[in-house]
Amino acid sequence: MELQKIHDYLWEIPKTGDMRVPGRVYATRDLLADAKTDESLQQVRNVAHLPGILKYSIAMPDIHWGYGFPIGGVAATSLDGGVISPGGVGYDINCGVRLVATSLVFAENKNRIAELVTCLYNKIPAGVGSSGAVRRLSPADQRSILETGSRWAIEKGFGRPEDLEYTEEGGRLENADSEQVSARAKERGSTQVGTLGSGNHFLELDVVDQVFVPEVASAFGIHEGNLAVFIHSGSRGLGYQVCDDFLAVMGKAMRKYGIQVPDRQLACAPLDSEEGRSYLAAMSCAANYAWCNRQVMMALAEQVFLETLNISPRELGFRLVYDVCHNVAKFERHVVEGKEQMVCVHRKGATRAFPPHSPYLPPAYQAVGQPVLIPGDMGTGSYILAGTQKAMDETFGSSCHGAGRVKSRTQALKQAKGRDLFREMSELGITLMATGRRTVAEEMPEAYKNVHSVVDAIVRAGISQKVARLRPVGVIKG
Repeated sequence: MELQKIHDYLWEIPKTGDMRVPGRVYATRDLLADAKTDESLQQVRNVAHLPGILKYSIAMPDIHWGYGFPIGGVAATSLDGGVISPGGVGYDINCGVRLVATSLVFAENKNRIAELVTCLYNKIPAGVGSSGAVRRLSPADQRSILETGSRWAIEKGFGRPEDLEYTEEGGRLENADSEQVSARAKERGSTQVGTLGSGNHFLELDVVDQVFVPEVASAFGIHEGNLAVFIHSGSRGLGYQVCDDFLAVMGKAMRKYGIQVPDRQLACAPLDSEEGRSYLAAMSCAANYAWCNRQVMMALAEQVFLETLNISPRELGFRLVYDVCHNVAKFERHVVEGKEQMVCVHRKGATRAFPPHSPYLPPAYQAVGQPVLIPGDMGTGSYILAGTQKAMDETFGSSCHGAGRVKSRTQALKQAKGRDLFREMSELGITLMATGRRTVAEEMPEAYKNVHSVVDAIVRAGISQKVARLRPVGVIKG
C-alpha cells in the first residue's frame, strides 16, 4: 500500500479506486511498522469507501486491527447521504475511562495500597459475566438507565450531581430509546451495572508521577505525588448484544439501499433511514448504560477508600476529573471545507479531544481544554493530555485512546508461558489482583505498544498537549 509522508508524524493513503476520501494515519515510522503487521492500514483504506464520509478516514498512533474499522479509527459522515456503521463503534459500546483525583499523598499511604486493592477487588465485581454490584434491575430502573445514563446512578445515591458536569455528554446521549434494545440485550444488562468485566478493562490506583504543564494539571485537580483512580470499562453484555443484533439488521439494509463497501464488517445504513435511526437509538442506550456503570463503580470505590482508611470525604478529596468514551458515534458540529456543519463522528478506540473554549466543556476547563485520558499497559503507566484546536481542524476533535495492542491474545499467552506475572508486577511495585491468570497473561505489558511512543507521536503532531503522567501502584483485572 502506498503511503505518502505529510510530516514526521502523519502519513497519507492516497485516494484511489472507489475511495471517497484519502486515509490519514498519525504515527512515527516505528509505530507505522507495527501497523503493517496486521490488516489495520487496509481497514483505514476500506473505511474511506463509506458513503458520505468527510475529509479523511483517520487512524491514531495506537492503531491495530479491529472489527470493520481499525481500533484507533475515526470517520465523520455527512447527515446528507452519510451512513452509520456499527463497525465504526465496536462491540463494547462506550468502552471508556474515568479518572478520579484524590487528596491522598502516595508517600503517606504507600503501605495501605495492597489493602485498598484487596478491598476494591472484593467490592467491585470483575471478570467474564461478573454481576451483583447492584441488585437485579427492575424493568423501570433498566429503562431509566438506558435513557438517562449516569443520572439514574446519582439519583440512587451513587455519586454527586456535579459528576455529570465532568462526564462527556453529561453522561447521557439524548436520542436513546429503550424500545430499540432487544429483550436479550436487556436481560444481559440486568445484573451487570457496577461491574468491571474482563479483557483489557481494569481498575487502577495510580500515583501522579510527573506534571508537564502545572497550570493545566492544576485546573484538572491533578497534583504530583497524589493518588488517583483510573476505571476502564464499558457497556458489558448489553452493549455487545446491541452491536450483534444490529449487524444483522445492517446486512439487510445494505442490500435494501444498494450500498457497496469492500468489507462486509463495514455493514451500514443511511443515517436518515429507519435502520440507521434504530441503531443510533439503541447504541445511545448502551452508551448510557456504560456511563451509569462507571458512575456506580466510582461511587463504590469512594466507599472503599473511606471505610478502609477510616477518613472523612473531605480528607479523601475524591473528585471526578473526567469520563470519556472510546467507542461511540455522535452528532457534533465541525468545520468541513470552511463551513461549520453537524456531522456524525464515529470514534472506534479513539478519544474526543476538544480544545479550550469549546461549548462542550465545563466552565472549569474552558481555559485549558478537555482532559484526554490515555491508559497504557498495566506495568508502564498512563497519561493525561488536553485537547487542542489542531485536533478540531484535522481529526474532528479526536485523539488516541491508549497504547494499542501489538500482540494478539494468543501471542501474549504463548509469551507468558512459564512466567509469574504477579511476581513481576510486584517487583515493579505494583499490587495486582485478577480473577484469572489467563487474563493477566493476555494483558501482559509486552502485549501493548510503548505508550510513551504513542503519546509522543500524537503530541508532536499537535493533536493533544501532554499534561501529566501516571504510574500504576495497584491494578485489578477481570
